[in-house]
Amino acid sequence: MRKRKERRLAKLIAEAEANPNDVAKQTALLVEFNKHSPECVIKHFEEREGAVDSRGVVEYLRALVITNAIAEYLPNEESGKPSTLHTLKFHVLRPWTVPFVTMNCLVVSPLYQFHLTSFISLFTCNGYIMVQLMVNMFSQLQELKQRASGNSDEPILSPGTSERQPLHVIMVEPKVSNKSHLVQDLLSTVVFIVAMGVVWVLGIVALQKYIGSLGGVGTSSVGSSTSFSPKELNKEVMPEKIAKTFKDVKGCDDAKQELEEVVEYLRNPDKFTRLGGKLPKGILLTGPPGTGKTLLAKAIAGEAGVPFFYRAGSEFEEMYVGVGARRVRSLFHAAKKKAPCIIFIDEIDAVGSTRKQWEGHTKKTLHQLLVEMDGFEQNEGIIVMAATNLPDILDPALTRPGRFDRHIVVPNPDLRGRQEILELYLQDKPLADDVDIKSIARGTPGFNGADLANLVNIAAIKAAVEGGEKLAAAQLEFAKDRIIMGTERKTMSISEESKKLTAYHESGHAIVAINTEGAQPIHKATIMPRGSALGMVTQLPSIDETSISKKQLLARLDVCMGGRVAEEIIFGQDNITTGASSDLHTATELAQYMVSICGMSDAIGPIRIKERPSSEMQSRIDAEVVKLLREAYDRVKALLKKHEKALHALANALLEYETLSAEEIRRILLPYGEGRPPKQQEQESAEAELVLV
Repeated sequence: MRKRKERRLAKLIAEAEANPNDVAKQTALLVEFNKHSPECVIKHFEEREGAVDSRGVVEYLRALVITNAIAEYLPNEESGKPSTLHTLKFHVLRPWTVPFVTMNCLVVSPLYQFHLTSFISLFTCNGYIMVQLMVNMFSQLQELKQRASGNSDEPILSPGTSERQPLHVIMVEPKVSNKSHLVQDLLSTVVFIVAMGVVWVLGIVALQKYIGSLGGVGTSSVGSSTSFSPKELNKEVMPEKIAKTFKDVKGCDDAKQELEEVVEYLRNPDKFTRLGGKLPKGILLTGPPGTGKTLLAKAIAGEAGVPFFYRAGSEFEEMYVGVGARRVRSLFHAAKKKAPCIIFIDEIDAVGSTRKQWEGHTKKTLHQLLVEMDGFEQNEGIIVMAATNLPDILDPALTRPGRFDRHIVVPNPDLRGRQEILELYLQDKPLADDVDIKSIARGTPGFNGADLANLVNIAAIKAAVEGGEKLAAAQLEFAKDRIIMGTERKTMSISEESKKLTAYHESGHAIVAINTEGAQPIHKATIMPRGSALGMVTQLPSIDETSISKKQLLARLDVCMGGRVAEEIIFGQDNITTGASSDLHTATELAQYMVSICGMSDAIGPIRIKERPSSEMQSRIDAEVVKLLREAYDRVKALLKKHEKALHALANALLEYETLSAEEIRRILLPYGEGRPPKQQEQESAEAELVLV
């Protein structure tokens, strides 16, 4: 046990010497010293070899009491030696002052000797204060001794006779005069009144902001925020900085040409007002999603160099009535201060749809928009532009002349437009020598600007994954197939029987498409699962289609029937599968479209059927739909039986290679005299003879 204590003491000494500034380690050493040798505590403390806090002071005083060395610091009446406690220097951690202190101490004979352990708890508060308290305590105890002996005129006080009746000392602040009390009360009153005033002002400001956010009265229409977000506040009063110009807009040259006069008006309004010309107040951009309507509006502002206020239609709608109307007022008020400028409302159908009688109370935002568009003259320099994909549902009061008087359609880009868009997106990317931008544009009919941007991005990611330094034609082809056909599911497990059935199903579609006049050319055929389909045959028009003939629609019906008929011919009537359900759905919808919308039925006639026809008319429509589908089924069955050898050849090739391009399919079917429709073969023969002549 002794050796263990010695080892512990040696360890604490080593740690304390190694860390002289570590208060915890120094205190631990003093505690251990007090257990073995209190003299070492006094020596270690007075040499100041390490940092000491209030706990260290307590251990030092405890050592003084244990060794009776405290007498050296107490006053000596005979020699007149004063107390030297005030000469001790303590490590003060928190030198805060104490207004009054109450303490108890045990007094024994002689009177000035007492237990210092009563002061330990007070030493932990502040070492500096306790030194002063102890110095004062000795003088007070001396005075109490004189009173107890009768040498003083003051009443005799009992300093305490036992532990249960110790000396009770109370130290209080000096008394303050009435004048000082009056000054303190006055200052306290002034501080209280000022604090209450500040709280009242802050409450009024917060209440005004809350009322303003609800669109209430008493709030400024410009500069007031519709929400507590600083970003929303800035958007309401500050226009956006636009760096786009007409050079960044491709594929919609006709729309740009119509908007050039707007740019000219914003640049030089005097040119129009001199002759009394007036530009429309509002311009409505319509068209399919992704055609660049928003980009076109930003390009106008960038080209003219005017402020551009952008808002989405959904930003005006809130659950609180009146908020949307206030936002409309705020927007137009700010625009008038920045004129000439452009206000652009994207997806305006969210706020400008047709009003119904039962929802009139929810259309206050639309009412305010109608009023604001009538609230400025046409030559004030404010152009209101809006974009929507659903122009048919807009309220007639919004699209009438005087509000949105000019409607500009932004269609999907044609072949030339797609080529320009691809060149724009590919201009900053390294291209391989085999990339033909015109060929890619020709193979992407129906793609809009967003689709083409996505195509280039997918190809760039594919090239980066493969470690290529340039974009090659293979990556662009992969991106096109992924957009058109979906993502390949290479890990999907398919049985050989199901794979064979899928091969004949897709071969049926391909054979019918190749041998039917009016059908779109084949792009690719695959039995690799893509998306939710086990296989597919994709067709792309050779040119951009503007209108579709009845012959082309009937050809589409035949192609849809090709898969089901091929299954029936090869595997039998009892082994047909549900794989043709999507084809039958497409064929039925197409037949109903031909009969009800396009008037392509002899029995019904050239009439457009309303949404809810009578039961008699619905029966006639259903009969015509069934007739069209049955005729398509019979035509396809006869065609596939005639070309059954080609069907087997193409199915076997698909089983071997899984994916075939249009050129590969043509080479496989060429020995069977197929690969081109009969009419196309005759036309090519005639053109060849003409060239020879």
